[in-house]
Amino acid sequence: MAEKRQKKVTVGFIALGCPKNIIDSERMLAEIARAGLLISAEPENADVVVINTCGFIAPAKAEALEAVKHAVDCKRNGTIKKVIVAGCLPQRLGRELFNQADGIDAIVGLGQRDNIARIIKKTLSCGQPAAYLGQSPHTISDDRVRLLITPRHWAYLRISEGCNHRCSFCTIPEIRGRFRSKPKELVLAEAAELVSAGAVELNIIGQDTTYYGRDLKMNPVRSKTPDACSLLAGTSNGVKNGLAALVRELEKIAGLAWIRLMYLYPAGIDDELVEAIAGSKKIVHYFDVPIQHINNKILKSMRRPDTRERICRLIENLRSRLPDCSLRTTLIVGFPGETDRQFNELLDFIKWAEFDALGCFRFYPESGTGAADMPAQVPDRIKQQRLEQLMLTQQKIAFAKNKNRIGSRLTCLVDFVNNEGTGRGRFYGQAPDIDSICIIKNCSANPGQFIDTKVVGTKDYDLLVEQI
Repeated sequence: MAEKRQKKVTVGFIALGCPKNIIDSERMLAEIARAGLLISAEPENADVVVINTCGFIAPAKAEALEAVKHAVDCKRNGTIKKVIVAGCLPQRLGRELFNQADGIDAIVGLGQRDNIARIIKKTLSCGQPAAYLGQSPHTISDDRVRLLITPRHWAYLRISEGCNHRCSFCTIPEIRGRFRSKPKELVLAEAAELVSAGAVELNIIGQDTTYYGRDLKMNPVRSKTPDACSLLAGTSNGVKNGLAALVRELEKIAGLAWIRLMYLYPAGIDDELVEAIAGSKKIVHYFDVPIQHINNKILKSMRRPDTRERICRLIENLRSRLPDCSLRTTLIVGFPGETDRQFNELLDFIKWAEFDALGCFRFYPESGTGAADMPAQVPDRIKQQRLEQLMLTQQKIAFAKNKNRIGSRLTCLVDFVNNEGTGRGRFYGQAPDIDSICIIKNCSANPGQFIDTKVVGTKDYDLLVEQI
């Protein structure tokens, strides 16, 4: 009688967090598949569930712990055998995570990402909870060979890891370590791999993409604190910009149509980078510039090198050099000591700047950060009021900008088309997953194709377009 074939282990995977976490999830999924384990579409019924977590701020931690609790409940009900928690939350909390979420079988830090298949197999045969932590690697991981979570026609491309900035509200340096650039040859190899797999859009990410290359001596630190705005008005004094040099190489990849630069630290946007964008046919005119606040006293408390004056000049110069540029920013309200007057200054600035897209967060006093222990903490009720007021202000700006686009023509990248021929897509001013979209009527194209459209209306933040 033939020996009964052993059933393959099934793995359910839950990916949480930012684009950097998505790349880590895609790498882990690839390692799981390469090890011969089956990836289940139903995590609640898998042998093992892996939850790749974010631990940046309180809401992300709460979301992660809720997902862990659900998986543990499934294990207690007998539908799951083991629960593994990976990513930023284990890296930040270490073994304390076992106390905060009872029932976890293993925790996996960032430095153990590529060992996930071995850890899964070991966890299945182990009766005791185990921690696979270690230190974050001093070199950056190789992100090639990914099982993409995103649609095949666009992907994230990480060019660096960690951060050297010491913003008083941020936990990233604690979680992901000091800044490390990915070697240019590795970036280009990964980009080529993604394009060969069907990607026509690459979204460049890192904690601060403008810092790229400094540790590789591609762009030595200037003798004086860089004033990005004055650089835009004149010359970069011959200092090579690592990001500009990198994207000029990325442009040469055949089949790649759009390069989108994310997380551009304001002080790092110099003349050479803007010239690289302005002179390119592939780098979209999209600037994701997180400024966090505009009041000089708050910026100083945040340990940001920017000032109101520099930020305003930067915006003016970007729009002067690239009139069609789309500007996105991220803000924090309710930072310790923020007065009504300082918040109103921020509101007035938003009205003046007229950002095309804007994300805003309430301040969270994260343990281990300098801002957590600052005096004059703002009550949660006030934070929420300010958040709502700011987003309503931005909503009016965004809706007015949308209305002004009616009648214009846009080139859209199609992301999805349903059976009725209604599509979803984006023009260059819309980054995937975080910005609004174009709703395409009578779409005859397939996902991953570029089409010409005409804007015929709006639906809240989204544009209604027709294929031409």
